[in-house]
Amino acid sequence: MDKKTIIIADNQDITRLGLKTLVRGALKDVEGLEVKELNHRVELIAELKANPSAVVIIDYTLFDLGSTDELLNLSDRFPYALWVLFSDELTEGLIRRLSVEQQFSMILKDDSAQEIITALKCAITGVRFLCHQVTNLLLTPSAQQSIAERDQLTATEKEVLRLIALGKSVKEIAVERSSSIHTITTHKKNIFRKINVNTIYEATKYALRAGIVEMVEYYI
Repeated sequence: MDKKTIIIADNQDITRLGLKTLVRGALKDVEGLEVKELNHRVELIAELKANPSAVVIIDYTLFDLGSTDELLNLSDRFPYALWVLFSDELTEGLIRRLSVEQQFSMILKDDSAQEIITALKCAITGVRFLCHQVTNLLLTPSAQQSIAERDQLTATEKEVLRLIALGKSVKEIAVERSSSIHTITTHKKNIFRKINVNTIYEATKYALRAGIVEMVEYYI
């Protein structure tokens, strides 16, 4: 069996010790498991270079990272790594932003031990896990939606974007809205220009973040 590497990235000794104990207990049957404890960004990058498909358990707010963007840059740089965010400071905005990033699992420090263990078992098998508190938040319409962000699109553009985010093709949207393909293509170009994206993936992320399509609708 291939070696499985779990990186515990935290600068608090007590947290690293607790997580290491929990990991070894929960994953004692995993052959070839290697657990490494790090407390600096440079160490993390070096370890990911050596083990690009590692599982990283991290509270980025207490680690040697300057921002969420830096965390996302790392995940882009190492696309085969899986990240388990383990924190008590995951804001609604951050949770919604990361909800469309499939390499990120999210658990909170006040979750039950069983839920944390489940998250670890999912991570080692490459399965994403969102704890019940995070899931419940994502299934609730955001109270922090940016009105200015949403209102730059017309009602028709919002509906077209919603359908795009739900995976509908231009042809399917045209049929559903009784419009021509040319009209929907024009709407799509205008939408992408207004929200400054270039791909359907980026547009979908925008739609989820802005509440134009709700998470519960997206995953049906």
